[in-house]
Amino acid sequence: MGCIDLREWIALLEKEGELHRIVAKVDWDCEIGTVSRRVLEEQGPALLFENVKGHEKTRGRKVFCGGIGTRERLNLALGFPKTATNNEIVQHVMKKNREQIEPVVVADGPVKQNIVKGKDVDLLQFPVPKWHYLEGGRYINTYACIVTKDPDTGVQNAGIYRGMVGKKNTIPSLLIKGGQHWGQHFAKYADRGEKMPVACVIGWDPIMGFLGGSPLPAGVSEFAVLGAYRGEAVKMVKCETVDLEVPASCEMVIEGFIDPDPANYEIEGPFAEFTGYVSDLPTPRPTIEVSCIMHRDDPILRGTQEGNMPGSFSENAVISSAQRAGIAWNILNAAGVPGVMDVYCDPITCGINVYIKIRKTYQAQPKQVAAALWGSGAGQGRYKHVFVFEDDIDVSNYQQIDWALAYRMNAATEGITQFPGLLGHALDPSTPLEERDVQQLGAGTWTRVLFDATRNWHFKRRKEWNNERFPPTVEPHADHRALVNKRWKEYGFE
Repeated sequence: MGCIDLREWIALLEKEGELHRIVAKVDWDCEIGTVSRRVLEEQGPALLFENVKGHEKTRGRKVFCGGIGTRERLNLALGFPKTATNNEIVQHVMKKNREQIEPVVVADGPVKQNIVKGKDVDLLQFPVPKWHYLEGGRYINTYACIVTKDPDTGVQNAGIYRGMVGKKNTIPSLLIKGGQHWGQHFAKYADRGEKMPVACVIGWDPIMGFLGGSPLPAGVSEFAVLGAYRGEAVKMVKCETVDLEVPASCEMVIEGFIDPDPANYEIEGPFAEFTGYVSDLPTPRPTIEVSCIMHRDDPILRGTQEGNMPGSFSENAVISSAQRAGIAWNILNAAGVPGVMDVYCDPITCGINVYIKIRKTYQAQPKQVAAALWGSGAGQGRYKHVFVFEDDIDVSNYQQIDWALAYRMNAATEGITQFPGLLGHALDPSTPLEERDVQQLGAGTWTRVLFDATRNWHFKRRKEWNNERFPPTVEPHADHRALVNKRWKEYGFE
């Protein structure tokens, strides 16, 4: 399966019955976002808005969102049947995240069909939604892949970071020097007193965002890994005004520079964030001054409804549920933690909580699991709560999880371990503002917690329990279960 552009992805979704076209006129001001939220709540299809108020004759007229709004569509994006299991997907992610096929630069591509520079740049020539009524403005970068380059190594990075339309040619953005890869690049440019070149790639292969939103190791190009996922080199073109390369068949690219001088920052936020809460007060942020926009004819603006609540989770959440599980498993393997059998992250927490199944071979094994995750750079902003279970528990089944937490975990006997003062997420509202002051601390801080729901090996084995540490469960004997299964229809059941 080679790379597919956004239009091919939309066609595939439509063929699979996973796309809904909205031809009725909708308002960019909160209506698109509210429709998107209801469809997420109903686990509904991807959406293509084809008639946006005030954009009947602008350069861009359409908005696409929800492309990976369910695990079934994530499976399709990765080339699997919709029915693929969590374990199949996580194992695939673990393997492919460690492979690379370097991209190739080509002379031209569809994204260069239209080139707008200088004074002609106007971001509101595109139907940028205001997704939520409490947000600070119209957010153009919600599912854009932001490309920057390490000035020391020349290696490109692509990540997903939010950005709001400021003026007609500016995008104030959430840029944190402490942890994000583009933040690390920005710090290097700031040390040199130079502006950082940026390219915002909007609308391309569906797994561009899947990889851009995941913490691949520093120095690894997301486009090289994407090539490995697709089995062919990504075709890239050079930007017009910045020294960066972008996919040749994407819908649009916004080029520009970010000045490290705080005097040139602009106000950004609030934003309805992945936590399910609206982020903090409007804040001066580093700002992209747009120098050029390249776009295809009749471009489709790719965006996404962010924010998770029970019964309603975002595309980012679906992506994180697979990626963060695969990354965690690879961390544990690299750290030499034995006996890992499955890793699950539920979409609702985007990997803040992680559930791990092990074949337990020593008492301290769950603590080793937590220590490995918390000590990894890829664990920044994720794996706040680590839950460890034994091999008889399905870590994607909440009834089994709840049972093990209730009857195998005792807080007084090593069931709960707290580790305060670790690197945490600056957007987590459960942490006091003072503990996630990025300007003061460089990053957020967390008290991370291990929930050890494995059977405690300090308990002595008992003869009356068949020489086990815990009493037998009420599960019927295997022979009795087999007999009943064999005779089930005789009892009058179907």
